[in-house]
Amino acid sequence: MREIVCDVAVIGAGTAGIGAHRAALKEGARSVLIEQGPGGTTCARVGCMPSKLLISAAEAAHGAQSADVFGVRVADVRVDGPAVLRRVRRLRDDFVGSVFEGLENLPPESRLTGRAVFEGPDTLRVDDHTRLRFKAAVLATGSSPSVPEPLRSLSDRVLTTDTLFEIDDLPDSLAVLGAGPVGLELAQAMARLGVRVSVFDPGNSLGGLRDPDLSRAAREIFSAAFDLRLGTEVEAGEVEGEGVRLSWKGGSGRFTRVLSAAGRPPNVRGIGLEETGAKLDERGSPAFDPRSQRCEGTSLFIAGDANADRPILHEASRQGRIAGRNAARLASGGSVERPERWTMLAMVFSQPQIAAVGGGFDGEAGHRVGRADFCDQGRARAMDRAQGGLRLYAEPDGRLVGAEMIGPEVEHLAHLVAHAVQDGLDAKTFRDRPFYHPTLEEALDTALAGLTERDG
Repeated sequence: MREIVCDVAVIGAGTAGIGAHRAALKEGARSVLIEQGPGGTTCARVGCMPSKLLISAAEAAHGAQSADVFGVRVADVRVDGPAVLRRVRRLRDDFVGSVFEGLENLPPESRLTGRAVFEGPDTLRVDDHTRLRFKAAVLATGSSPSVPEPLRSLSDRVLTTDTLFEIDDLPDSLAVLGAGPVGLELAQAMARLGVRVSVFDPGNSLGGLRDPDLSRAAREIFSAAFDLRLGTEVEAGEVEGEGVRLSWKGGSGRFTRVLSAAGRPPNVRGIGLEETGAKLDERGSPAFDPRSQRCEGTSLFIAGDANADRPILHEASRQGRIAGRNAARLASGGSVERPERWTMLAMVFSQPQIAAVGGGFDGEAGHRVGRADFCDQGRARAMDRAQGGLRLYAEPDGRLVGAEMIGPEVEHLAHLVAHAVQDGLDAKTFRDRPFYHPTLEEALDTALAGLTERDG
């Protein structure tokens, strides 16, 4: 077994790991990037990119099927499932390829392939071929989809985001377990592509919405798009013919396939974290500072999905850069930085879209609320997408702290609000900006007016 000594070891070549490795190299550290495979980032391989490709196909089908409302007649709309999935995989592979091209530009001596396991607070073993001694390390091992215990015996009849995009054709029917962002996006996309879809979730929230008004609107909107069963937990499943039969309290049903969208736990077990001196919780995850990314009492940093804090690409990228810089500084005897965190920004690319900014709705915080609805807004009606609403939350002094929204193209409105919250703007200052007519952005002006009218 060969021995290597470095300043920084980075475990995982996903979004956070690549960012950490580049940042450490930029700081002048001897950094080694270790990837078990398959690599290419979760986003590009099995996350945001292939899902958006499927959603785009679904939107094209829905647009053609619903064009009559505009007086446009489209006859004989047919969804070619194999062609849809071939396009998803082709463009997905292009995105993954661009990630690998970036890795190939890194110095070859700074990369290792294999499974890394900690042997001590400053030592890693990579498979059985390399022992790596480091001064600081970045854990960026990502996450993996979970499958509920009652369904683990159903084999390939249960899909996850790791396997969904590899199927040859769209299933006739699909049970989706989980009504969070991933489950909601894929359920609606499949339904618009002609799949009979049922969504099960033991909770009562859709897409992470917490505002009572918007949650009610979301339930009404999506229950018209597919069979929605909130407050329902699937208790058992068994193979039946070419499909599966699922059972839940008060009922059962047969489906061609099941999609488990019940979360992605971090990949932190079985890699020897107990040998590092890190303080681990009951799930085996280390306690860490979410600003510096440093694990308590160690020279270990953790970033991206591995820390399960904000499993979103832009956050993973920034966390990786912070962790890589801090690891390099610690390795050279310097002090770590603790930059302020970005305002939380989360989105669901359903139609209508869902977004949350900052802390979102908090019924006990005493926030002032600014309201706007898209149901009677001119631009939304012109687009035949007049659904949902927007809520802005502010402190009693008017300072904006967050928002929740469901409506057409709210990804753009959410960015504006996130920047305003990040910059510490109050409602009056934010409203003193141009809002063009007729645009969806006018909903912000409406909500801000509700927050500022009492202030004169």
